[in-house]
Amino acid sequence: MTMEFPNDFRWGAATAAYQIEGAAQKDGRGVSIWDTFSKTPGKVENGDNGDVACDHYHRFESDIALMREIGIDSYRFSIAWPRLFPNGDATRNQAGFDFYNRLINALIAANIEPVITLYHWDLPQPLEDAGGWANRDTVFAFAVYARACAEAFGDRVSRWITLNEPWCTTWLGYRSGVHAPGRQDLAATIAAAHHTALAHGAATRALKDVNPQLQVGITLNMTNYIVAADASAEAFEASDLLDAQLNRWWIDAFTTGGYPEVLKKAFGEHLSTVVQSGDEKLLKTEPDFLGINYYSDSFVGTAKPDAPTLADEGFFPFDVHADLSVPADLHPTMTDMQWPVTPDGLGNLLERIHHDWPEIPYLMVTENGAAYDDGPNSAGEVHDTRRVAYLTDHIASMQRAIASGVPVKAYFAWSLLDNFEWAFGYAKRFGLVFVDFTTQERILKASAFTYKSIIEAGRVRA
Repeated sequence: MTMEFPNDFRWGAATAAYQIEGAAQKDGRGVSIWDTFSKTPGKVENGDNGDVACDHYHRFESDIALMREIGIDSYRFSIAWPRLFPNGDATRNQAGFDFYNRLINALIAANIEPVITLYHWDLPQPLEDAGGWANRDTVFAFAVYARACAEAFGDRVSRWITLNEPWCTTWLGYRSGVHAPGRQDLAATIAAAHHTALAHGAATRALKDVNPQLQVGITLNMTNYIVAADASAEAFEASDLLDAQLNRWWIDAFTTGGYPEVLKKAFGEHLSTVVQSGDEKLLKTEPDFLGINYYSDSFVGTAKPDAPTLADEGFFPFDVHADLSVPADLHPTMTDMQWPVTPDGLGNLLERIHHDWPEIPYLMVTENGAAYDDGPNSAGEVHDTRRVAYLTDHIASMQRAIASGVPVKAYFAWSLLDNFEWAFGYAKRFGLVFVDFTTQERILKASAFTYKSIIEAGRVRA
């Protein structure tokens, strides 16, 4: 409660359209890949889908009142692409634009900064039918969409995130198939990795062309790969490959116009056949900021005999042996996602990013949180003590990085509300606010009140 933060530091919470909005068939919204995927038997736990979710579409005003009660001054939300352009082409759905105008205006009236994410995984289904992110044409469709959003909302929204976690879009959507669109195609995966990097560049230019003063960045899910000192040479090799694939791919693209050499070699013709002459100029942009989604560190050790290779697990087109399991001493700290709690990792990651890419002007922690299943007690209170500890410790870790000179300008807790957690449906709860998905009742958890206290103390001492 005594941590110091810069005067201009922003405190926020984050959500994503498909996870909270609902109203999936309302007011002209088109079908997204997550509508299709979630209604495919066996893809989502309990057969859940986002048709209703948190009904934020109809309840955003009361949700903004909750934001004010918590004390946040910035709200990161995503726009549902098929709500604006149902077919993924240039045909507009004005009702969708009207909804986001109402949301943005209500946020501003509440003195809460709107921060827009253009793509948080809900690709219009017609674009996927034409090849999705494996099709280069999707890059150009995304630029058209980005320009339209800048023209409609750029007079009131100054900070924009092009894509959220393109690694998940790419590797979970097109390689492992556990996310929409559920494909398992290595060539399509590597094409998607390139095209999402191109899309960031294309959207950045589209936004800046409308208004050069807009602040534009991308949000990446990042981690520290921790390798035991006595690990095998292959484990160290695997760590470098994994770091290149998750942490460096998109940053290298926009800072250098290229990709990590170790992956250019690893992906070979899969990559060289989709990269066109001049793409280096399209990839490279001058970043205004980088958004980092951090949940936990990752671990790489020596593989056990006969263990699956990283190729077997869908990471690479060749065999590398490594053990990616969490060390036993961290098992007691696992969240409901079976991710270990490693708060020091957030500060370490922020310091690494600032050291390795000093040309990035500033950083924002655009997601950080934990899934725990705490519900209301007989008094209607939610005492999520584990989440209280998670948030407090991670914010302290971030503060240490700031004190060391890392330019972190904002923190967004994930998430404002319990919501639809992708392939886990409604089985995992990340929210500061408990949501009864039957009645849509909202209850502020203990973590929301702790976050409020941290925010108030940080402002007083700023």
